Amino acid sequence: MNISIIGAGYVGLVSGACFAELGNHVICADNDTKKIVNLKKGVLPIYEPGLEELISGNLKNKRLKFTSKIKDAVRSSDVIFIAVGTPSLEKGDADLTGVENVARLIAQNMDGYRLIVEKSTVPVETCARIKKTISTYIKNKYKFDVVSNPEFLREGSAINDFTHPDRIVVGAESQKARQIMRQLYLPLNRQILVTDIKSAELIKHASNAFLATKISFINAVSRICDKVGADVQEVACGMGLDNRIGRYFLHAGIGYGGSCFPKDLDAFITIAENLGYDFKILKAVRDTNQEQKDFVIQKVKEALWIIKDKTIAVLGLAFKPNTDDLRNSPSIDLINALIQEGAKVRVYDPKAMGKARSILKNVTFCKNSYQVARGADCLIVATEWNEFKELDFLKLKNKMQRALVIDGRNIYDPRYLKKMGFTYIGIGHVKE
Repeated sequence: MNISIIGAGYVGLVSGACFAELGNHVICADNDTKKIVNLKKGVLPIYEPGLEELISGNLKNKRLKFTSKIKDAVRSSDVIFIAVGTPSLEKGDADLTGVENVARLIAQNMDGYRLIVEKSTVPVETCARIKKTISTYIKNKYKFDVVSNPEFLREGSAINDFTHPDRIVVGAESQKARQIMRQLYLPLNRQILVTDIKSAELIKHASNAFLATKISFINAVSRICDKVGADVQEVACGMGLDNRIGRYFLHAGIGYGGSCFPKDLDAFITIAENLGYDFKILKAVRDTNQEQKDFVIQKVKEALWIIKDKTIAVLGLAFKPNTDDLRNSPSIDLINALIQEGAKVRVYDPKAMGKARSILKNVTFCKNSYQVARGADCLIVATEWNEFKELDFLKLKNKMQRALVIDGRNIYDPRYLKKMGFTYIGIGHVKE
């Protein structure tokens, strides 16, 4: 098929590259001309495992193109995906300015039937507004359909998530739209849930809100474990063996972050409020997530007594491994809190250092895990990169002023670190 994707951000780039890999002709359009110039050279604005190679290969075989001219993208395609950003506004609702602008541009440049697919995470009833906008601004009465096709891409494993999804959700009104979407995803040979548009729109917010709830729940349990001396990992394992609960997302730590969970949670709360419903459960989830970061700071205080003038090493800046995304990263919040307390903070991340330099001030950026530990009174693991799981702890210990590890992601064996002479503090672990 001939496909255009409006918005060359995270979702747009991954989707565009993957659709091209499936044999489609894809144009990714974005009004950021500098980004488009770099993408044509194969220079990506994000890090995602395997994406650079995927884009490079499809640029060479001419199945993937980049342009800043949305008009050309609209007129060259039969299926148009809207994948622009929907950032949070002050009250928590999504800013749909980009979606509306794209809908208007599509309407003004259509020269025949088009299937418009809303891919961005948006509030329920957004597709209805897109349809109304296109109907208002369309120059000729060409027929078109609007479809909801929410994305479920996890940063760090997005290509695999696209090619091997748990499910593909399609919300459509017409038989023609359903048929085109089935044909588009046919090569993946995965389950397609075809439903009404409003249900499809709600599925994304409801899914992310539920996953955030699981994380906050196990973090709250970790607080209880910490008080009574139980091991949260054993508790989580026992819970997860129940098929009704499952093991995924029951990992205690310093809280969730990223571009999806915080934003989607706020948006879902606001959607409910606008409909006259007080979603108290999700408000508690949000509060618990914030409290978990405060909980980690308290652990640092208990371990060091005075934080001021102490040297604290932080391993991990991205909100999760295998990405350079710093948006709503718990690590950044943690570092800023430590700086407020007067700590001397040293940091290292395998992929996010470049982006971190523009947002973190008064920290020392280090080249590797051992340099960051030099002279440290405490080392905090904030992101569970595999690199951090394979450290030479004897070498690490010799670099540190004090052999103290606060494992914010519970990636280490407490017994091993204690045997190596470290004071180990985990999240919801039995205290030493």
